[in-house]
Amino acid sequence: MAKDYLSGKLAVILHADVAGSTALVHQDEQLAHERIQDAFQRFSRNIEKYHGLVHELRGDALLAEFERASDAVAAALAFQADQAYNNSRLTDDLRPTIRVGIALGEVIIADNTVTGAGVVLAQRVEQLADAGGLCITAALHEAIPRRMPFDLEDLGDQLLKGFDDPVHVYRVELSPGESIPSPAKETNPETSKSPERLKFAIAVFLVVVVAGIAYWLLPSEAMKEPASIERMAFPLPDKPSIAVLPFNNMSDDTQQEYFVDGMTEDLITDLSKLSNLFVVARNSVFTYKGKSVTIKQVAEELGVRYVLEGSVRKADNQVRINAQLIDATTGGHIWADRFDRRYSEIFSLQDELTSHIVAALALKLSPAEEKRLAQHETDSVQAYEAFLQGWAYYEQRPKGFADAVPFFKKAIAIDPDYGRAQAALAATYILGFSNRNLAQEHLHKAMVNPTTVAHRVASLLHTINDEHDEAIAEAERAIALDPNDPVGYFAMNRALTFAGKPAEAVDNIKKAMRLNPHYPPIYLYRLGFAQFGMERYKDTAATLERAILRVPDMENSLELLVSTYGHLGRLSEAKSIRKQLGYWPDCSYGNKFKEQADRERWCEGLRKARL
Repeated sequence: MAKDYLSGKLAVILHADVAGSTALVHQDEQLAHERIQDAFQRFSRNIEKYHGLVHELRGDALLAEFERASDAVAAALAFQADQAYNNSRLTDDLRPTIRVGIALGEVIIADNTVTGAGVVLAQRVEQLADAGGLCITAALHEAIPRRMPFDLEDLGDQLLKGFDDPVHVYRVELSPGESIPSPAKETNPETSKSPERLKFAIAVFLVVVVAGIAYWLLPSEAMKEPASIERMAFPLPDKPSIAVLPFNNMSDDTQQEYFVDGMTEDLITDLSKLSNLFVVARNSVFTYKGKSVTIKQVAEELGVRYVLEGSVRKADNQVRINAQLIDATTGGHIWADRFDRRYSEIFSLQDELTSHIVAALALKLSPAEEKRLAQHETDSVQAYEAFLQGWAYYEQRPKGFADAVPFFKKAIAIDPDYGRAQAALAATYILGFSNRNLAQEHLHKAMVNPTTVAHRVASLLHTINDEHDEAIAEAERAIALDPNDPVGYFAMNRALTFAGKPAEAVDNIKKAMRLNPHYPPIYLYRLGFAQFGMERYKDTAATLERAILRVPDMENSLELLVSTYGHLGRLSEAKSIRKQLGYWPDCSYGNKFKEQADRERWCEGLRKARL
């Protein structure tokens, strides 16, 4: 006993266990065991990073010792963030959540076993924590300077089993927007063994700063495998570049997928309005939806430095978003946060999420950009939800156009001034039904509160009406409102091609391709058409051949390829394409060009092909 007594000391003790472990085991004993063990193994590695020592790791509990309170709190909150993120990626309900308690007290170490009042106190405090939460004793609270950026909820005096006197307890939740401090460098082992050094460590504990701990999402594995700049498919832009991965749907209702996708797309849209930020387009990032991908892979394939990922949970009248921003070139985390709002506050939630990302990337906004970000397209949550449902169908083009119409109409019925809904309905009518009259009717209403979608539709209608200068002007307005929207550059390419400015048209479609690296085959057709206008027939043929490899029956590419083969003298191939089409293209399409030389170029190729 004397030996045990002499081995007693004052220590910071962390105790953790799984909330509701019995229910998890009843669901699937083997899977529950695997996931719990995985969680505690990751927790153990994190504790070691922060200079803690794991003394016990058993079925559903963990016990660790620290010399410094700051290390214990940082390790616990970083792990909780990591576990929350890992749980958010699971597709079932078997998600272990960990409660953590930290206390300062006397412990006895004998035969590598830790016992004593400090251990019991940490266990009792941990039982007061919420699932996924952390509680600490007043002793740790008193050591934290008041200026530190996290919130402490006073739970008051608590009567704990085994303790005669009440114990004052605090729940710890960190203020949003901060970052987890790196583990402090270890002191010299020989020096730290001295009694004087130990006394100093305990004294420092009483005044140590617990600083900058990010909330909720930041994984405990502080570094991910970095992306290789040399292996990126595209050179990094000369300004900050970001890809926003589709948020995971954590809602119990799978029918909320449209809402989660809409939240992702609206964030992309808001960030795209910033001229000093490069934002990968929605269509490219959504190719990763539902797939297991690494940050490294995404960054290298899309050619970006930053990747944002997260999840959305919508239940009843509540919405929760978890998000984290990662610098793929270093593997380090830049920012992470959780946002909880009532559904009626969805627009302010979106504003806050965007502003946090802008701040994390240290972006400077122009007054016009600040104004655009502050403007809401509608104040009606019901209209917004109807629009998102319609837009989910719209993105399934062309098969989803008919299903999109009633939802856009519903949004407009709720809020007739909802410019994006009016513009989306105009786009649906012209692209899905070739109905110029209805498209023009809703476009006129959309221009009351114009969006980039409205200007893109206007550019298309002017092109159809052979109003080339007006088509270019509307495409310019679309790009000005959203300099990262590839469809704006697509519209500009189309307008410039028919206006007799093919070189500029090539530049614009290449910008669209860079913003949307997983671009659809129609982009290749538009590139080939612009190359055709520059009389680069070999390039045109190569580009169009790539297009029809992806979509063999793409009629417009096949027609242009016939004229191109005619110019190249590849007559047998032109006849083969003609058989595939079932007809010979005629010269009437050439009338769409503004310049006579372009009309003649189109027809000349067709005449040569038919010889």
